[in-house]
Amino acid sequence: MSPRWEELIPRPRSTFLRVRCTECENEQVLFDSATKEIQCNVCGNTLAKPTGGKVEIHGEIVGVLE
Repeated sequence: MSPRWEELIPRPRSTFLRVRCTECENEQVLFDSATKEIQCNVCGNTLAKPTGGKVEIHGEIVGVLE
């Protein structure tokens, strides 16, 4: 019996998140392992800060994109 590809290829540990700004309700997609501070495109509020691994979210996570 041949091995299944799902078992041989590991799933990524990082994902993209849809985050809603707490100030203006704008939604943005961001990478959960970003290396730079991410700000809202509309009001400039900080949405995420890097921590050396996963980002620290300062908004509301609306969904996870896979």
